This record gives sequence, structure tokens and C-alpha cells, in this order.
Amino acid sequence: MSGNPGYDTHTDGTSGRPVTFLRIFVLLSGRRTRIPIHLRVPIMSRFALLLCGCLAAVLTIQSCKTTPSSVTRIEETSVTDLSGRWNDTDARLVAKAMVDQVLSQNWLNNFVGANDRKPVVIVGMVRNKTHEHIDPEVFTKEVERSFINAQTVRVVQGGEKRAEVRAERADQQEYASTSTMKKWGLEVGADYMMQGSINSIVDSNNKQKVVYYKVNLELTDIQTNEIVWIGDKEIKKLVDK
Repeated sequence: MSGNPGYDTHTDGTSGRPVTFLRIFVLLSGRRTRIPIHLRVPIMSRFALLLCGCLAAVLTIQSCKTTPSSVTRIEETSVTDLSGRWNDTDARLVAKAMVDQVLSQNWLNNFVGANDRKPVVIVGMVRNKTHEHIDPEVFTKEVERSFINAQTVRVVQGGEKRAEVRAERADQQEYASTSTMKKWGLEVGADYMMQGSINSIVDSNNKQKVVYYKVNLELTDIQTNEIVWIGDKEIKKLVDK
């Protein structure tokens, strides 16, 4: 309903008694339409006014009904772009492409040749510097998944999840049996840390918009603080409004 019901008071030309006219407006097919309902009742008739109010409420409910949404399930790996914003497809594809980049560089062969083992990598902070609200953890988890699936490096926990694991180990010192209690000082230390940022630029004109994303990642040797690899991946989307 686009307005509340109203009442106009006039004097009846025949009897000279004051009467009330009910004014009701409802929204029909997107337009504010006046329903030609004139109820002549004495101005002090509370029952008649209550009846009019109930009628207005029924018309409001009927006019505000909407058609339920249609939902279709799709494959979780399907490429979907509805708004042009960063989405799960971008996170998955960019993570896979950048892990392929970093694992193809010389630092990996150099480390394996010098240490005769797989390097251990921890994925650190990836900052969101875009114009959108993006949860960086969605992207960093895709990076970790790609590393693990490649089977050429080992991945250890970092951040809040590492703190949770350490809290569990601390509890075991007091509550777990000696034979099952996990000891301190036996964690696998990371050799390298991956960090980076997600950036964006938006250019728009009339009904078209171009959204440009650039993901920058770098891999640092934790022992020496040396950057052993820097890579980036770009995405550009044209959106017709």
C-alpha cells in the first residue's frame, strides 16, 4: 500500500448530518491507484471506522504479496559472474594459476638440491586493498589447497588456526594420558612464507563498467628474509549495467 486510509467529513445535503468518506489507496501493478470506495457512516460510529480499517488492512496484504524466488542448484566449480565483483571463481582460478607460477621457478629446485627434502611453506596475510568487501581467507585457503594438491611442498598452519592447535596441545599436557600427549617443540618449522595483496581499479562510463583486479604474491625465505619469488595475476571484467 502506498498510503494510509484517510477519512473526509462532509455534511449530508439531505439530512444535514455529518458523514465520513473513506479514502483508500493501494499499489496495483506498480501504480498508486485510488479505490472508489465511499462508505457513508455517522462520524461517531466507531464500529464502521473499525470495519473500514480492517478492509484497508486486507487490501494492503493482498497488494504486497510477491512471487517467491526461483532457486537452481549448479556445480560448485561452474564459472558464474552476476555482478562483476570478485567471487569464488576468481579466488579458485587465481590461486591455482599463481601456485603453478611459483612452483615452476628455480627456488624450488635449488632448495631440494641443497636440502634433499621438500620445502615447508606457510601462507601468511593477503591484504584486501580493493574497493569491495573480500574475505581474504577464501583466497588463502585456495592457495593452501593448490600447494597441497601439487605435492611438491609441505604446508603448515598459521594465524588463528595455529593458535588453536597450540591451545589444544597445551590442554593435553594436563588432561591427556602420557602415551597420547603431544609434546612441545616438535612442530615443523616453515622455510618460506607467502604474503600478498588483492588490488582493484574501477572505470565506468554511462552504462558500462570495467573492473580490474591484480593479485600480487611474494615468497620470502624466513631464515634469510630474502624474497625468492614475486608473481601477479590480473583479471579484467566488462560489466553492462
